[in-house]
Amino acid sequence: MGQGADKYTQALVFYQDKNYKKAYGVIKTEAERGNKEAQYILAQMYENGEGIKKDILNAVHWYKQAASKYAYVQKDYTKSKVSKEENFFDRVQKQFKYTSEQKGANFAFSKIDVETPEVKSMVMKFLENNFGLKPYNTNYFAPFTYSSSKYKRYFSAYNENNLPTYLSSYTEYESNIEAEYQLSFQKPLAYNLFGWNEYIYLAYTQQVWWKLYDESAPFRETNYTPEAFMILPTSDHWDEKYNLKALKFGYKHQSNGEEGYASRSWNRLFLASLWQWDSLFMKVEGWYRIPEDSKSAAFYEGTDPEASGDDNPDITDYLGYGEVTFKYLYGKQQFNLLLRNNLNFDENKGAIQLDYTAPFFNSDNTFWYVKLFNGYGESLIDYDRSVTKMSIGFAFSRGLF
Repeated sequence: MGQGADKYTQALVFYQDKNYKKAYGVIKTEAERGNKEAQYILAQMYENGEGIKKDILNAVHWYKQAASKYAYVQKDYTKSKVSKEENFFDRVQKQFKYTSEQKGANFAFSKIDVETPEVKSMVMKFLENNFGLKPYNTNYFAPFTYSSSKYKRYFSAYNENNLPTYLSSYTEYESNIEAEYQLSFQKPLAYNLFGWNEYIYLAYTQQVWWKLYDESAPFRETNYTPEAFMILPTSDHWDEKYNLKALKFGYKHQSNGEEGYASRSWNRLFLASLWQWDSLFMKVEGWYRIPEDSKSAAFYEGTDPEASGDDNPDITDYLGYGEVTFKYLYGKQQFNLLLRNNLNFDENKGAIQLDYTAPFFNSDNTFWYVKLFNGYGESLIDYDRSVTKMSIGFAFSRGLF
């Protein structure tokens, strides 16, 4: 048995004797080397504050590294009896459990013959493959949103200076009510590529504002946001002394996919710090807008909608150079607060957004969702217009950072 194995064995003895501080260093080293048992024990130490400061985020990380929080826990296979008096709401709750989804998938694929290895292999891939995608920002659908004022219409070929007379009566949408949804995913690309325990990701977010209740139900605005970023965990010293968990930096593009005078887009480099105090999480993010060439004078005169260049040169006057996000967990409920300001006290502009989520019928992956927004930058097309809005619907993922 090598010296490293001897140290690890001794560390396990220390752990069993509840001498956690002596066990911590060796167990952490073994966990970073890929020892699944050490990863699981380290996760427990973080979760319960055994010899180190309690840290739920690190606990979740190491449970994931160990494959599952229950990787070393004997499962209870005792089948519980189903009550004959099960009511409708009990059955509704069951539909939102992963076990229900798995049973449904298994039943569907049980109809396919898997006598050949090729078919069996393909079926298993269908059952198990998720492309490695994970939720990023909140995924939600809000079928009811209400704005205090009607939204303006924008036309690709015309700006406000040369709008034809026949379009003058179509400058606003019909109602203050619309639907809204967001899809947001991230794809892990690499871990510890540079030896810093860093994570490298690609991410994509698409937010849609849908005039569902207007005639022909058009999509009013769609924002597309691809990102590439790195998350770099801090040292134990910075973590334990300042509660700073990680730094995140990368590149972000955002556009609405329109042309001419309806086009909005910008590119940013960003740096964020991620903090935690028990159930309170904070992200402080700043960004640098990558400059673009100005458009021609004819564009601003309204005669050259195809001109290339900066769609919105004054966007930082309204969205500023950063934002702060707080997330607080209270039982199974989550409260989010976003604050943004241009820090220009002569022409001050900013935004505040409050989100609330709570489990839908005790579901693990569906939540009631309520959002209140006031200020600038709700969407790209309205970046320079103050909006006050309430949204109600359902969320399908939540996050801490």
